[in-house]
Amino acid sequence: MAVFAPGGDPEEPGPLKELADENGIPVHQPRHMKDAGVYESIASYKPDLGVLAFVSDIVPLAILDCPKLGTIMYHPSLLPKHRGGSALNWPIIQGETKTGLTIIWPDQGIDTGPILLQKEVDILPDDTVGSLFFNKLYPMGVEALVEAIQLVKEGKAPRIPQDNSQASYEPLCREQHGIIDWTKPAQEVYNLIRGTNPQPGASTTWRGQKLKIFDSKLIKSVPVGAPGEVTSLSEDGFAVACQGGSIMVRRVQPAGSGKVSVAEFIKNINLKKGDRLG
Repeated sequence: MAVFAPGGDPEEPGPLKELADENGIPVHQPRHMKDAGVYESIASYKPDLGVLAFVSDIVPLAILDCPKLGTIMYHPSLLPKHRGGSALNWPIIQGETKTGLTIIWPDQGIDTGPILLQKEVDILPDDTVGSLFFNKLYPMGVEALVEAIQLVKEGKAPRIPQDNSQASYEPLCREQHGIIDWTKPAQEVYNLIRGTNPQPGASTTWRGQKLKIFDSKLIKSVPVGAPGEVTSLSEDGFAVACQGGSIMVRRVQPAGSGKVSVAEFIKNINLKKGDRLG
């Protein structure tokens, strides 16, 4: 067994390398999996199975095909829906109530390989990217990979072709995708905020400066102000009017600062009822 962690810093061991070292497992940290010598290094171990537990790099087909039994990969969506590197963000942003994980046999495409197994989870009304991953898809993913490896070992692992007619692909969720339009329905704004929390963060403007919004709560009562207007303030947060409701903002990140509680933000910038965001 060996671990290949592309993009890692050999000078900074990190928890993965430390755990591997404790168990006598060699760790390689190439900059990219396509770098010269990476394939030869993998092949030298004569691997039985490749397991891609967290993929942020393009893995050449030669490496995928190198292990005797092939390679399997974890993906945090119910493929063929939500192919791409931000499969955790987009289901929440789009207001979906279910997602899951898929273990596939990766090929040359982006998340297009045959399906080995899938697990489904609910997206609760207040789930964020953070809660969805750490509370559900991460622990379930560990169990699913163990289950998939056992199926491969027993010769019972299926290869179910994906239905490409049902496929969707979204780009990496970046800051430009998280810009808040306060004239949109409150539920849509809330989905955007929680679907970008903790990364890349939803953003608006305040006095000409970028302001990122993280923790928040949906208020479904009829708003009493214009879109983007601060309608109330308390120690718990400040409410911003949208179409058909409001957003209670609880944690923000002002330009040039770290994330702060709303109480600290209100105190530092003298936010008042009637002020406008966006």
